[in-house]
Amino acid sequence: MWHDNETTTDYLNFGVVADACASLLKQSAGEPISIGVSGGWGAGKSSLVKMIASRLADLPDASPTHTSAGQAGAVDTPPNTRYVVITFNPWLYQDFESARSALLQIVGDEVLKLAKGDQTLWSKAVDLMRRINLLKLVQVSSEAALTIKTGLPIGSVGKAVVKAMGFFKSATANAGDDETAGAKDANGESGDDEGTADYFGLKSLGILNPANPMSLPNEIQAFRDSLEQLLGELGVTLVVFVDDLDRCLPETAISTLESIRLLLFLKRTAFVIAADNDFIRGAVKKHFEGTDINDDIATNYFDKLIQVPLHVPRLGVNEAKAYLVLLLLEREARAGTFAHAKFEDAKQLIPKRLSQSWQGETITTEFLFELVDGDLKLQELMQLAEGLAPLMFNSTAISANPRLMKRFLNTVFLRQSLAAPQGITLDVPALAKWHLLERCNEDLAKTLSSLVTSDKDGEVAILLEAESLAAIDGELPENFPDDFFVREWLQLAPALGDRDLRPLLHLSRDSATRDFGDDSMTPASRQLRDMLKKASGGNDPLTKAIRALDSNQAELAMVKAWQGTATSRTWKGKTETVMLIEPCKVHPSLGKRAAVLLAQAPAMLVGPGIIPPLANQPWATEVLKSWKDNSDIANNTKKAIELALRKAS
Repeated sequence: MWHDNETTTDYLNFGVVADACASLLKQSAGEPISIGVSGGWGAGKSSLVKMIASRLADLPDASPTHTSAGQAGAVDTPPNTRYVVITFNPWLYQDFESARSALLQIVGDEVLKLAKGDQTLWSKAVDLMRRINLLKLVQVSSEAALTIKTGLPIGSVGKAVVKAMGFFKSATANAGDDETAGAKDANGESGDDEGTADYFGLKSLGILNPANPMSLPNEIQAFRDSLEQLLGELGVTLVVFVDDLDRCLPETAISTLESIRLLLFLKRTAFVIAADNDFIRGAVKKHFEGTDINDDIATNYFDKLIQVPLHVPRLGVNEAKAYLVLLLLEREARAGTFAHAKFEDAKQLIPKRLSQSWQGETITTEFLFELVDGDLKLQELMQLAEGLAPLMFNSTAISANPRLMKRFLNTVFLRQSLAAPQGITLDVPALAKWHLLERCNEDLAKTLSSLVTSDKDGEVAILLEAESLAAIDGELPENFPDDFFVREWLQLAPALGDRDLRPLLHLSRDSATRDFGDDSMTPASRQLRDMLKKASGGNDPLTKAIRALDSNQAELAMVKAWQGTATSRTWKGKTETVMLIEPCKVHPSLGKRAAVLLAQAPAMLVGPGIIPPLANQPWATEVLKSWKDNSDIANNTKKAIELALRKAS
């Protein structure tokens, strides 16, 4: 099985993009930079971000030579810059803590950790944390904001917040003090000129001073100046990777972006933000709901945060094939059926081949067979990947999405693991071919499933016919849509038309309940089913066969005969309803079930020829009336219904 976590293992030739992005971050030479990594759900954004972080650590030092300011082309950047990477996932904090506060806290904690060992830098880092706590407190409540602004505890919330955040130098205050009472200062004395205790050094920062009310814009700028100065003295460039933004609720996403704005465009800071652009546009529109914001403005909101837009490379057929091949070979290597050394070679050779695809170098059969060195089982898997890739690329249900391809294979191999304990022997290509149909054309999968019966040993003759016709580019049978996917699927190895499909359907019960239909039928019931399929009218042998069965077995025979002729039914011939009419004559209780089967008719196909035999059947009256009122029924059929009902009455 394959996990759904991000990875630095490159199966999609993302390494070239990751290298370029990491180089861009280093070449920024301490200047602020923001990069947006965009892509849909499951496209590989998180893996690309993780690869960029890995490359950033592995690349040689790209710091430019220190030059003096004013020199032409000079970049005034301190040498020996260290790159410190922080990964922030706002989705983890949703419903627990403000994403905005969490990001500021993580940045502050990292700076504190970097400043350890240097008393001067440590003191500055502590001051930075005070400013971060201040900005966090402003978000708590209006009482907290007023407390900070005035320097006095305002209300119970303000007093509790001040104490909880540890901003008193004095550990406690008199338990009986009310909100207006003077608190003792650090020397144990109280005084109205102070109004409250010295707040853990915030006064020394000029933050808590009743005579000089706080200006939030000034404090934000002071925070930015402090962080920029401290990063410079630490010799650090802070690279923040923001991931899973498009998993968040719109409110959390916008809160995170607002927080990022506090840190953006500072020297020695870099942001790599992974998000689906469409999601961000939707979140912005939701946030500003009621303001008639349009798509252009919503797009501009994100664009103002991003200097370098980067889209996750889209996968073509070649990349999809390579991805499937590497996933399959990885599994075989874990199982010990493919040498680890050869798998490591494959991980090098396949991305190299992909990087040269613009020159016409594709992932060919010969290339894949060379990778597996003549192993027939592995060659079969390589052929499977070749067959699946174009179908997964063209199908809108998968669209070569890496996450969906991985989940597809997980389902296939899960079903294979369930097969052996149940005495079922099935090869992976057969399981994959059937699951692909379930995933990409559910209607055709259901149609074929309904034709699988025990008496035919699970084989579907019309499927075999369709596979044969697709191989020679012939006209496909009815019920097989003539499109690219169906034709390519029919030609995908192995052929399923001459196989017992019951094991495949049994293992796919996670997607639908399967009924192979005839297991509870007696031999006499099966014989009647076959007679009904061929009957062109009532006759004595047919009536005797019906009378020989009880109503339950007769119903099974009627239903299976009706289902078994579904692909050849035109809904126009009078003989097509014989298999419903004759059993109901002997067992009137079957009329209700017969009416249900008849009502499944596609209205636009119903012809006038089918009407007269039904007019004298009481169970069919309501169906005929519903057809008469159906706008999709042809006019000549409606006239036939009206005439037949008048005669019957």
